[in-house]
Amino acid sequence: MSKILLLLTFASLFAFGQVSLQVLGSGGPESGDKRASTAYLLWINGESKVLIDFGGGASLRFEEVAANIADLDVILLTHLHADHTADLPALLKSSFFTNASGVLDIFGPQGNDFMSDTKTFIKRLFDDDDGAWQYLGDHLDGSARLQLKTHNIDKNKKIKVIYNKNSISISAVSVHHGPIPAIAYRINIGNKSFTFSGDMNGDYRTLEKLAKNTNILVAHNAIPKGTNGVAAKLHMTPLTIGKIAQKANPKMLILSHRMLRTLGKEKESKREIQKNYKGSIKFANDKSRYNIK
Repeated sequence: MSKILLLLTFASLFAFGQVSLQVLGSGGPESGDKRASTAYLLWINGESKVLIDFGGGASLRFEEVAANIADLDVILLTHLHADHTADLPALLKSSFFTNASGVLDIFGPQGNDFMSDTKTFIKRLFDDDDGAWQYLGDHLDGSARLQLKTHNIDKNKKIKVIYNKNSISISAVSVHHGPIPAIAYRINIGNKSFTFSGDMNGDYRTLEKLAKNTNILVAHNAIPKGTNGVAAKLHMTPLTIGKIAQKANPKMLILSHRMLRTLGKEKESKREIQKNYKGSIKFANDKSRYNIK
């Protein structure tokens, strides 16, 4: 092997030597949990590159961890509930005071009778004719340095690659969150991967396929053992999380979207999960950071 080829081989192996997940918001939609709502950030070699959801309070956490909107390549929205999207206007406004420029891709689900599609959602927020924050419409019309490019993901139970740029590959698949269109994502960075369930109850049987042998699976622990009724149509019980994790075989399972009804029940939830999944389990807090070597 030539010296040049050898160097290129080592470069490809170590280009993503510093990859980590930071939980910006580990809570849900409630007041009183003393947590920001759902938001996650992937760091690559010290740069904040991929944002997954951005609920209430996430903008402050983004600042506290010294993330930079100018570094972002893509924003992924698992679904459009307020506790996953509420701080997007604050994030976009803050870009005016930075050197952020170019195109920032935003992905999210297609709509239905209950929720708008993601393109319509972003337009309703920022359109310069009739958006809620129409003074930020220059981020859609080509006149601001930073432009948003929004993409809808059709409902599909087959895994689809939606993004492949800058050595970041992102796959998506639909998950069941009651009547609300919802997407789970897997982000591959070199030979490392992170999978995000978003809010879901497991009925589609798609997450375990998406997350197969992933380094980190982030699952939402929004309901406790024994929950039934409407809540169980929206979210995974700890037992369901464990069954999915057993099939997916992640190296680490991180539990987030922690709500008042699950806070304080960590031992019970862990016991339920461990009936099926025997790997590493972590309970997320705001600003928790997990490194992959």
